Amino acid sequence: MTELSFIHRYEPATDPKRPPLLLLHGTGGDENDLLGLGRMSSPGSALLSPRGKILENGMPRFFRRLAEGVFDEEDVRFRANELADFVAEARRAYGLEAPVAVGFSNGANIAAAMLMLRPEALAGAALLRAMVPLSSAPQVDLAGKRVLMISGAMDPIIPADNSNRLAASLSASGAEVQHQMLPSGHNLSQTDLSLLVKWFGQPGQ
Repeated sequence: MTELSFIHRYEPATDPKRPPLLLLHGTGGDENDLLGLGRMSSPGSALLSPRGKILENGMPRFFRRLAEGVFDEEDVRFRANELADFVAEARRAYGLEAPVAVGFSNGANIAAAMLMLRPEALAGAALLRAMVPLSSAPQVDLAGKRVLMISGAMDPIIPADNSNRLAASLSASGAEVQHQMLPSGHNLSQTDLSLLVKWFGQPGQ
């Protein structure tokens, strides 16, 4: 594995027509967590999967939080820029186009922050159980970027109005947002995978 600024896993593409994926785990996950999901969602895509650098009670995350659902926004900004720099580094090292982020929970939140702060780093994003990462979203142009958001109507961590607010904010910035609300909680289900496969199979992805 090439030495870069984040501990990570990399799997080269076997289908050059598929976009590279940036896989971003949830709290307590690591660089191995979403490899299976990435392989199933977009078979043949190159997979780039970093491990979050923040430890919360020994569990890796991508940024600090002050309490559940309360983010350290200064750290969110710092870490989103740090991760975008890693993506640029990895693109040079592995010869990749801008990746599509596939993030779960904390990983989805840092992906949303990257879209808002460093839009050039990502070609698009699939945000699974995401919430608003920054209380005041910067003005940004996301025209041409496709975003899939999948939320859980019974998610105990993320109120529905919060995920709806994030979807509206990304849409207002010009992203082509598809927001699905599932009758589920915070954990992923087979339906999430089916929606991912369908979204990645659509033209333009």
